[in-house]
Amino acid sequence: MKLSLEVKTAILVILGIIFFIFGFSYLKGNNIFDSNNIYYTEFDYNSLAVSAPVSIKGNTVGKVKDIKYDFETGKTRVSFSVDKQLQFSKNSTIRLFQTGLMGGNALAIIPAEDNQIAKDGDLIKSEVKKGLVNSLTSDFSQLSNNLDGTLQTVDSLMGNLNSLVEDNSENGLKNTLAELNATLKSYKGLAYSINSIVKKNDENVTAMVDNFNKTSVNLNQMSEKLNQVDISKTVAALEATLGSVNTMLAGVKNGEGSIGKLLNDDKLYTNLEGAALQMEQLLEDMKLNPKRYVHFSLFGKKPKRYDAEGNEIDDKN
Repeated sequence: MKLSLEVKTAILVILGIIFFIFGFSYLKGNNIFDSNNIYYTEFDYNSLAVSAPVSIKGNTVGKVKDIKYDFETGKTRVSFSVDKQLQFSKNSTIRLFQTGLMGGNALAIIPAEDNQIAKDGDLIKSEVKKGLVNSLTSDFSQLSNNLDGTLQTVDSLMGNLNSLVEDNSENGLKNTLAELNATLKSYKGLAYSINSIVKKNDENVTAMVDNFNKTSVNLNQMSEKLNQVDISKTVAALEATLGSVNTMLAGVKNGEGSIGKLLNDDKLYTNLEGAALQMEQLLEDMKLNPKRYVHFSLFGKKPKRYDAEGNEIDDKN
């Protein structure tokens, strides 16, 4: 069937009108074929734009469909569409928040934990999250007051520093710096003196270090030898020797052996005491009567004899 030119023209016009309506709705954020659920919320002022994203837990699930001012209540009524697959409580909260420092605003669904599922067309309560710029603006006055106090403190501090620098008395900073400079010069001279002493005694210091190293080596070798000695065997031998000595001393104490008999026999002491007394008497008698013991005769005269009591014995009888 052949269409006339008028019919073709009418079809093109109708299609153009349809595409125009569809494109205009799409630019406004409305999709004719959109089957998402529509919900509403209200704010005291408008800071949103059509097609602003709607998210839940950071995930985009819808967008703002329309924004209208309610002349009766004085509030801004916002409608937004959400994917039908998302189910949330009608007691949830729609939060208006700022997406960035220089960005726009968006909506976020803060779900409530109950089973009263929101239905298409329900009005959901809202809240506004304070943005960074608003926070800075509200707190700027307090920050300004604190900054004024800080600047006054800094100004006072600088004044005190200036007066301290310009003070030429003993307490002034100039005098203190001069004394510090003199002290540093003294330390510098002392350092030079120490360096010269070290240079003059470099050989002695080197020899001292070498001797110390040799001593350390010797001590190390001696410690190694001591480690190699079987101390347990030495201690055991010493204990055995001490046991033998203790056994010998116990035998001497009990009168065993020659030394024990000499130390424990009272007869030896009595005999020695008697012998000493007789020796003393003998020496006394030799001193008083030397002729009894020593006889000298030039002509061969026979010496006289004496008895035990010291009386002369007459040979004639």
